Amino acid sequence: MGEHVIKLPDVGEGVAEAELVEWMADIGTNVTEDQVLAAVMTDKATVEIPSPVEGKVIWQGGKVGEIISVGSPLIRLEVDGPGNVKPGAAPEEAKDDGPAPEPKEAKEEKEPAKDEKSARAEKPKAEQKPAPNTDKQKTNGAAKTVSAVPRKEGEKPLASPAVRKRAADAGLDLRRVPGTGPANRISHEDLDAFIASGGEGAVARGSGYVRNTQVTDVPVIGLRRKIAEKMEAANARIVPITYVDEVDMTALEDLRKELNETRKEGRAKLTILPFLMRAMVKAVSEQPHLNAIFDDEEGVVHQHGGVHIGIAAQTPNGLMVPVARHAEARDIWDCAEEAARLAEAAKSGKAARDELSGSTITITSLGAMGGIVTTPVINHPEVAIVGVNKMQTLPRWNGSEFVPRKIMNLSSSFDHRVIDGWDAAVFVQRIKSLLENPAMIFIES
Repeated sequence: MGEHVIKLPDVGEGVAEAELVEWMADIGTNVTEDQVLAAVMTDKATVEIPSPVEGKVIWQGGKVGEIISVGSPLIRLEVDGPGNVKPGAAPEEAKDDGPAPEPKEAKEEKEPAKDEKSARAEKPKAEQKPAPNTDKQKTNGAAKTVSAVPRKEGEKPLASPAVRKRAADAGLDLRRVPGTGPANRISHEDLDAFIASGGEGAVARGSGYVRNTQVTDVPVIGLRRKIAEKMEAANARIVPITYVDEVDMTALEDLRKELNETRKEGRAKLTILPFLMRAMVKAVSEQPHLNAIFDDEEGVVHQHGGVHIGIAAQTPNGLMVPVARHAEARDIWDCAEEAARLAEAAKSGKAARDELSGSTITITSLGAMGGIVTTPVINHPEVAIVGVNKMQTLPRWNGSEFVPRKIMNLSSSFDHRVIDGWDAAVFVQRIKSLLENPAMIFIES
């Protein structure tokens, strides 16, 4: 038997380190060639690391959330044959990959993790298994109280489905029940003893409600860490101004409905988004300093000719901003198809790295959630972001009577260090004019 060390490969041009976001093979797991072992994240792209050989996982090079340097040992396998490292040697001695730096935040884990059996053998007997609480002696006619010590944070109680169902039917919090089986497994007898003892949280009295004293620690890692860093940078550097105005979307909605009903087969369905994208292209052509990146370190505003629109999208993993590049060169249908493609790629986790960077101005929308006003956070280092709020039918005075109109608010934020309030208002008013008179969107100036 030999040992094979897998190091973190170069996962992108210019990337020196990556965050470990998920282990997909635990210590002791037998893995096959090409099986995914771990997932790492750099910037906003998640990369899966496959196994080049077949073997058994005997060591992991860090914990989820730690930063691993490119070239550092990531995982160690026991394999048939000589492997690529001497048996028992430190992972850093892998022959085929050359010397590798040690993980930045995982220095304490230099030796292979001990297997479960040896780990249990080193624990004091009192820690290996709590003493069974089977004391049924009576004191003054009452059962002796069971001491229900909570488990370690995040530790799930082990129990069979039948025990879990019985506990749920009884309104019992299994986290409070001491288990006397292997690995503290809870049996029917443990339930009986706990209920008979009147242990804390055993059965809710009267109302059926049970106190929940659990506190769950959720590490801020992966995409959530990237989002936090981005928001922190925006808050620390940008002085924002937010401008809100309502837009009468009645005419645009009528046009959108007509275009969707008559669109060619295979074309994407039009939403409000492609109209807004085209309106923004027209508006920034008149105010190019809003389609820009502010390098506040150098004190330079980089005005871009190409309009690369970031489209904030909520995904199962968190907020991502895929980029529709060169919106100025796309018609309304192309904008719709690109927006739909990017949204699907982001939600499925298949968005390429270059599709998640390089935006020059951003659209964000919480309209589906029903908000009427938001204060969008600028996507640093951009200088402007346009926010879409919900659309609702409201009465509006037309000069002689109140009539129903479809109204939607735009909430837009600007970097007040380089964008004056007047310019911000002019920009939003131009977008409003185009959306309220949607035929103007299709007229080339």
